Amino acid sequence: MRPDPRKVIAGADVIVAGLFSAKRTDRSTVIADIEAEVCRLGGRVVASFVQRRGVSGGKKGSAPGGVAAMSEPYSSRTLMSAGKVHEIAEACARTNAAAVVFSNELTDRQRTVLTRICGRPVFGRDDLTRCVPDRPSRPVRDAHEGEPL
Repeated sequence: MRPDPRKVIAGADVIVAGLFSAKRTDRSTVIADIEAEVCRLGGRVVASFVQRRGVSGGKKGSAPGGVAAMSEPYSSRTLMSAGKVHEIAEACARTNAAAVVFSNELTDRQRTVLTRICGRPVFGRDDLTRCVPDRPSRPVRDAHEGEPL
């Protein structure tokens, strides 16, 4: 069972990360939106990481370069490159962050592997957008009216 992002993030230090195509020009805006969402949930962003895909040209031999694969994740297991994931994990340990939030949607496998590598819960943007404020389990009634508010 996945932890509730609201409970993990509230009052905690959080790291934000995102993988972007080199053609995407709104990286800063997307990261700022995720940071704002973390703050809305009561967290504090202590570090941000961006990895751009498709910056390099062709590789030696017949392997396609970054441009040919810029819309794909670096890894089906971790989304980002091993080096960038290592940097994020080190930042988690250094800052004692409670969670990592990616601007990308994550598969269950990616979420599981990244959580294990980082040593704390990892969430994707879609996990945060599903967060809705807690609602009472039954209607609240006004003592004088007796009708639901």
